[in-house]
This record gives sequence, structure tokens and C-alpha cells, in this order.
Amino acid sequence: MRPILPRNFTFAPLMALIPGVLLLAAFAGGDGIDMHEGILTALVLAAGAAWAGMQDSRAYSQTITRVDTTLASVILDALPDAVVLLDGQRRVVAANLAATQLLGDGVHGRDLCMTLRHPDAQRALKDTVAGAAARGSADVVFEAPVRRNFHLQVMAVPPGEAHSVRAVVALHEVTDLKRAEDMRADFVANVSHELRSPLSTLTGFIETLQTAARDDVEARERFLGVMHGEAARMNRLIDDLLSLARIEVNEHIRPTGRVDLGEVVSDVLDSVSLNREHKGMALKISVPHDLPAITGDRDQVRQVVQNLVDNAIKYGPEHSEIAIAADLIVKHPETRGPGVEIHVSNQGEGIAPQHLARLTERFYRVDKGRSRAMGGTGLGLAIVKHIVNRHRGRLLVHSQPGQGARFTVQFPAWEG
Repeated sequence: MRPILPRNFTFAPLMALIPGVLLLAAFAGGDGIDMHEGILTALVLAAGAAWAGMQDSRAYSQTITRVDTTLASVILDALPDAVVLLDGQRRVVAANLAATQLLGDGVHGRDLCMTLRHPDAQRALKDTVAGAAARGSADVVFEAPVRRNFHLQVMAVPPGEAHSVRAVVALHEVTDLKRAEDMRADFVANVSHELRSPLSTLTGFIETLQTAARDDVEARERFLGVMHGEAARMNRLIDDLLSLARIEVNEHIRPTGRVDLGEVVSDVLDSVSLNREHKGMALKISVPHDLPAITGDRDQVRQVVQNLVDNAIKYGPEHSEIAIAADLIVKHPETRGPGVEIHVSNQGEGIAPQHLARLTERFYRVDKGRSRAMGGTGLGLAIVKHIVNRHRGRLLVHSQPGQGARFTVQFPAWEG
């Protein structure tokens, strides 16, 4: 990379800017960027301003030790943010390594507005370089090769005889933050939708019972049955939401208990026997009696097995077969030690390839109408995923349309 700092640059002006950096942090962190990221961005902007605005100070040049250009360039190249300096025509006169990787080697000498074809970014750059604004900001999206979100900050640099720089620009990546915000928004929207549907049903039946069906005993009993089902659906949704929240809070804490997976499977099969028999489904079990115990939280492991078996029953046709098997793993993929895996499969319609990667997303359903009709909340596999993550396990799904589905969960073996 070409040197970004002149040979007579010193860091002393930066030390004088530290109080200002703390004020700049509020400006830098005002658009969804957290505090430590805001301080970093502000420090980057202050560094550029310090170089451009103070390098011609004779007092500093006479009293402060100069920093080697190579060392200064290495320091700026280590910054995660893309940093560029612009002249009065908005041309890039210097760029650090992150900026070159993001914008390309050809960015040097080009008008940055021609590279960043975003109206808000161009407006911020033009106003700041022209002196109409002391600073500006904009959100920038790069679509290729993958979609990435950046927050652009630009600060004006006072004119000086020894330099041609008019602005310093920092591009801070906020892709993960934007994705998290989108997920939160989707989550709130999905929860609202899932609750609104049964609430609307309940409200409609209550109004009907208060008017037209008030004296119709048969209709009243039928409506009350539907209302009970909708209330139970809301209760399941709330239970799953609370369960998911608890699991996420403790996801970083590894469980240390000893769990007999064979006993868990037996308990789950007892609890689902009525549903399975109601559909006339056969059961094939292959769980060795000498299967090693696993390291885990028994209640959560049971929740995983319960969810997978429930799904196998729900989405399996009547008079078909469900298979549950467990095996020893010589080398668990996460712990590199021994492990145990459990397989749950059915003979249902199967899952198309485009759905497999999204099965563990909250509220994602392959067939929304069918899932709701069967009492599903759309959170079951999301709960499974987080529990498996907490146990340092792995969830695998194998399925093809018309050939059923097979879910496999791998747990580390008990090490106590």
C-alpha cells in the first residue's frame, strides 16, 4: 500500500484530541453503532484530522519525535475500518489496507462519489468537502459479491498549506448489526402475527356468542371448543417463547450433568403413545442397552427428543412407521472425543432442499397452514438448535421429497 502518513507525522496531536474523541463518540455512535465502536470510529476520524490539520505545525515538528512512515502505515492498516483521505475534488489521496480491499486498488486518485454510488453518501461527501457541513454520515450497502452494510462517517479537515486533504472518511461495517436488527424486527412481527390470529378468532366467537348464538346450545358448545383450542395455541406459543428465551440466556453455559439417553427416549415414547396409536403408526426402536451416557441437561435433552418425535408423528402419514435409533460416535465433531447420536425418522412427504437450511429459523414453516392446523408454533426446531448448541452438539437433517425425513442430533459422551 502507498504510505498513508507523511514522514513528519507525529502522534502528539492525537493525544491532544482525546477529550474531543469522547465527544465525537456520541456522534459516531448515534446510528445503531455501539459505544466502543463509536469511539473507535471517532478516533479514526480524529487521526485523519490530526494528520491533515496539524502536520504543518512548526512547534510540533521542532519538539516532538517523528514517527516512521512505515510504522504509522502498519498501525492504520491494522484498523478494521476502511479509512480514506480526500482532496478538494473528493479524490482519494490515501487509503488504508481495509479501504483498498473494500473499494479496490483503483480507488486512488478517483472521485469517491463515483465509487460510492449511494445518494446519501454522495451528498454527505459533497457537502463536507465543499465546506457546507463539518461532518456527515450515511448508510451504504455493497451488493457484490455478498451483501454487506456499512456506516459511512465523513469529517471536514481545515485547509493547510502543507496538505491538500479536505476530508477524512471512515467506513465501519455493520452487517452483523443490521442482520440482528432485521431478525429482531421479524421476530416481533411474527410474534404479533401468531398472537393476532387466535385472538381474532376468540374475539369473533365471543361476539357471536353474545348475539346470534346466545340461545343456541349446540353452536355454543362448538364455539367454546374452538375457543379452547385457540387459547391452548396461544398458551403453547407463550411457553415456547419463554423456553427459547431461557435457553438463549444460558446458551453460553455448558451443562455438566450425566444423562441416560435411553431413559429419555423411553420417557418421551410413553408421553406420545396416545398420539402415535391414534394415527396407527408403527414404532421401530434401536437403542443399545449399553449406550454410554451423555453430558447434558436432562430436561433440555428430553425437550430435544420430544420435539423431534412429536414432529415425526405430526408429519408422518397414518399407518406409517417411525424409527428411533441411537449409536456410539467414536469421534464427536466438536469435542473430538467419544459421543452419542440419536436419529428420529418418519415416512412423510419429505422436505425440499430449499427449505432445509431454514428449518431452525424462528417461525419458519415449510407448510404454514398445515403446521398451524396441527398446533405447531414454528419455534420447535429453533429451540432444538439452541439446546444442541449449548450442549456442543450438532443437528443434521437428511430429507428428500417423497422419502421422509431423518433428524440426527450428536451429543458429547459423559466425561465424569
